[in-house]
Amino acid sequence: MPDTPAETAAPSFRSDVTVELVKHTAGDSDVLWAARVSTAGEQSLEELSKDPERSKGLINYLMRDRHGSPFEHNSMTFFISAPIFVFREFMRHRVGWSYNEESGRYRELQPVFYVPGGERKLVQEGRPGKYVFADGTPEQQKIVTEAMEHSYVQAYEAYQEMLAAGVAREVARAVLPVGLYSSMYATCNARSLMHFLGLRTQHELAKAPSFPQREIEMVGEKMEEQWAKLMPLTYAAFNDNGRIAP
Repeated sequence: MPDTPAETAAPSFRSDVTVELVKHTAGDSDVLWAARVSTAGEQSLEELSKDPERSKGLINYLMRDRHGSPFEHNSMTFFISAPIFVFREFMRHRVGWSYNEESGRYRELQPVFYVPGGERKLVQEGRPGKYVFADGTPEQQKIVTEAMEHSYVQAYEAYQEMLAAGVAREVARAVLPVGLYSSMYATCNARSLMHFLGLRTQHELAKAPSFPQREIEMVGEKMEEQWAKLMPLTYAAFNDNGRIAP
C-alpha cells in the first residue's frame, strides 16, 4: 500500500518576499587590503586594523575606474523566500553566485502561493525597451486575484491526489505553478551583488536604465538594505558612480 502523505495546510496566499542575512564576512576593509597588496605587499595586512573611513577615497577610485577584483574578497549568504519564477530569474546571475534551493524531489512542497498585492502595477504600456507599467483597475485586480487563487487550488489538489496515489514527488510536482513559494540560500560577494542590483533594481542614481520585474526587484531591495549596513563606504561609492558594478 502506498504511504499516505501527512495532512497539509490549506493553500495560503502572499504578496511579499523575505530576505534574511544569515552570515557574512564583509566590510569595507576587505576592499582596502585587497587593493593595497598591489603596492604594499605584506604591509597591506595593516589595513585589517585601520579605520576604513580614512581610505574612502581609494574605494571611490576603485569604483570609478572599475578596478573590480578588490570588491570580491568578501561573502554574504542570504536566505530568501520568494515565488519560483523569481528564482528562475535569479539564476541568470551565475558569476560570483552560489545557490541551493528547496527540492521538490525530496520534500512535499507546501501550498503557499504568490498573488500580487494591490500596489503591484498590472498593465504594461509601450513597446519592449520603452515600456512602463501602470496601475490596474479594481476589476483587473479582482480577475488576477480570483484567477490565480482558483488555479493554485486546483493545481495543489492535483498534486495531493498524485501523492496520495503513491506517485513520486519528483513526478507529481510537475503540475505545480511557478507562483509557488520556494526558499533558497544565495551566496555572493559585493561585486556580484552590485552587478545584480544594477540590472534588477531601478534607482534614480543609476546611469544605465533597468527594467526589472517588480518581484525580483523586491528581493534586490531587501538584499541592498542589508549590504549597505555591512559596507557603507563601498555602497556610497556604488551610488556615487552611477550604480554600475566595477
